[in-house]
Amino acid sequence: MTTTPMTTKLYPSKPQKVYYFGTCLMDMFYPEAGMAGIQLLEREGIEVIFPQGQTCCGQPAYTSGYHDQARQVAAAQLDLFQEPWPIVVPSGSCGSMLRHHYPTLFAGTEQAKQAEAIAERTYELTEFLLHVCQIQLHDHGEPLTIAVHTACSARREMGIGEAAPALLSQLANVTIVEPVQVKECCGFGGTFAVRNPEISGAMVSDKVEHILHAGAQQVMSTDCGCLMNIVGHAEKVQKPLTGAHLAEFIWQRTQSGESQEAQS
Repeated sequence: MTTTPMTTKLYPSKPQKVYYFGTCLMDMFYPEAGMAGIQLLEREGIEVIFPQGQTCCGQPAYTSGYHDQARQVAAAQLDLFQEPWPIVVPSGSCGSMLRHHYPTLFAGTEQAKQAEAIAERTYELTEFLLHVCQIQLHDHGEPLTIAVHTACSARREMGIGEAAPALLSQLANVTIVEPVQVKECCGFGGTFAVRNPEISGAMVSDKVEHILHAGAQQVMSTDCGCLMNIVGHAEKVQKPLTGAHLAEFIWQRTQSGESQEAQS
């Protein structure tokens, strides 16, 4: 077992198998990114198990204060991960729900130990690729300048704010710029954006302006909610900013020319 200076999380050796928890937003809006995460893991020699019964992690209800309803939703996920394999989540917010909030949500219940066991073996995708797989990336893409937005849950709850930039820094043709106030929320915050649309709108407007002012051509994020919020606002106000989930971006840029032609 090894540790990383970014967090006190213990990282195991690379396993033969992992579970993949795909998240609702990825399933509905960014399925290609979900598949890219699986393909990155498989390319590292790992068998990926995708439980077909998975649904929502329960976070929207939990963060809105509806803990009983959140527990009902979350309970349906607990029996999906019977084997002691790592659970990889391509989202800092959903990953944090499993790792940090499931033990609290199920404390004092018959499922408490089960929730704690799941929390112990949950990893966000970028931290897993970086610290467990110790992935080495080779860039086959054109020169590009990007900004990285790390979700609040990934940065503040999981302590993995440097994982995504560390992976992207391996791409030789990618220049990463850091906007001012890079650690500030984009304004999405799950149900926060629905309950406080004016505040959320002002926050994402600032975020888009900061990213563009830094000179970024695209924005990358590991959370689909943040990505949808930032890129969606840019499109609405006709700002020249596109984006992608980090998994899909890395997968596309690290395939050889032969592999890219075969898929086209």
